Amino acid sequence: MNSVDGGKDAADFCAQLVRGHDFARYASALFVPAAQRRALLAIYAFNVEISRVREQVSQPLPGEIRLQWWTDMLAGAGHGGVEGNPVAAELLLAIRSWRLPVERLSRLVDEHQFDLYNDPMPTKAALEGYINDTSSALFSLAARIAGRQSDEIEHLARHAGLAQGIAQVVAALPLDASRRQLFVPLQLLESHGSRMEEVFAGKETPRVRAALDQLIGEAREHLQMALRLLEGAPPEVRPVFLPLALVARDVRRMARADSDPFVPLTTSRFRTLWTLWRASRSRIFS
Repeated sequence: MNSVDGGKDAADFCAQLVRGHDFARYASALFVPAAQRRALLAIYAFNVEISRVREQVSQPLPGEIRLQWWTDMLAGAGHGGVEGNPVAAELLLAIRSWRLPVERLSRLVDEHQFDLYNDPMPTKAALEGYINDTSSALFSLAARIAGRQSDEIEHLARHAGLAQGIAQVVAALPLDASRRQLFVPLQLLESHGSRMEEVFAGKETPRVRAALDQLIGEAREHLQMALRLLEGAPPEVRPVFLPLALVARDVRRMARADSDPFVPLTTSRFRTLWTLWRASRSRIFS
């Protein structure tokens, strides 16, 4: 597990972890009030730790052990103090300070067990379930930190997460295909006459493109719904949905006819900050 290095405190450690591994969420957190930012970065750092388990292990079992550590920590079982793990310490502080639901955090850990194995994502329903307990959960938790929770906010968080999560599945295709991992639903591929091996070959074909275009279209629909719901959301909650501005940018790029899904999307940090800054000044997010 990580330890604090060079005298940095836990909050700074989390900020740097998110900055290094999830710059989009780090940058979006810069636009929320400072009082909320520390807790946001704590849950984003937790997400980084859980999401990176797959790339840190060569076999599923060590990954299962790492995820179980987090499950036990959230349940308050099997641990003494968490002073040696700054992410765990900051996460527990955020849970206490903002009354975050531990169940949502535990389900996020559970869903990422899927990452450890090379079983294909079977259906669109399975993918939606995975995203609802990961990307959507992060939006929901962020909204709680912003001081709002309601059925309407949950509805907004669900669509925001689905837009973001589906876009991430398409964006991650080059990496996932290279390690023979499939998050694009197998059911969707087969409905277009494609199969896993065609994706793993890493070259665009009309069948693969048709499946991805359908997926991108669904991301766009969820994004449009989220933005409509955001217009009716309380002003204090809107900044935590700023990552949707980046989703909108990525979906537009992915949908272009000349976009090769097997070439990674690249965006400079400056461009990310510029996109978020412009969105932060718009009516929807302010």
